[in-house]
Amino acid sequence: MSKLETNTIDTVSGTSTLQVGSTNTSTITLGVSGDTINVPSGVTIANSGTATGFGGANTPAFEALITSEQNPSAGADTKINFDNEVFDTASAYSTTDKRFTVPSSQAGKYFIYSSTCIGSSVNSGFNTGDLKIFKNGSDVNRRGHFNTNNDGNGRYYQFSIFNVMDLSVGDYIEMYCYVNAGGTIEIRTQESRFGAYKIIE
Repeated sequence: MSKLETNTIDTVSGTSTLQVGSTNTSTITLGVSGDTINVPSGVTIANSGTATGFGGANTPAFEALITSEQNPSAGADTKINFDNEVFDTASAYSTTDKRFTVPSSQAGKYFIYSSTCIGSSVNSGFNTGDLKIFKNGSDVNRRGHFNTNNDGNGRYYQFSIFNVMDLSVGDYIEMYCYVNAGGTIEIRTQESRFGAYKIIE
């Protein structure tokens, strides 16, 4: 293999298209580890092929459901038992502890969400409550408050919460709910989900 040393490669007079590589080429390598490839201001990069390795991915990411109806306690914070993974890109969600833990080297901003169905088939006195995000075992005042406007009949309601939080490696996130009545109140299964994903910065 020969080595060409020069400062500038340009087209011949009268042509404006420079091609690097031809019929014998399968891989073109630009620079080595530690180099900087500079694209000056005003230059346009036009891609008609397949670009890989650019940008980023919204991972780690997970989503979990609950497999059996849960009865939250009245007047107290109750952790929601999301025990069935839909997906978990980094194996960072524990169906045993019902929590997501930020993996090594994955600190950053995370979009956290839950859509949870809570209610009763009978008149239960349930008319107010909160969905709450807990961080490292404590309420961090990221919550979705709801009023059901109870009319004396049994009702089920879909409640949602969405938040962006800065998380460090080892931080863990859980979803809790608070309801003003208990007993016959249920957290429904397939209508309830909890998830999060890292935001590309």
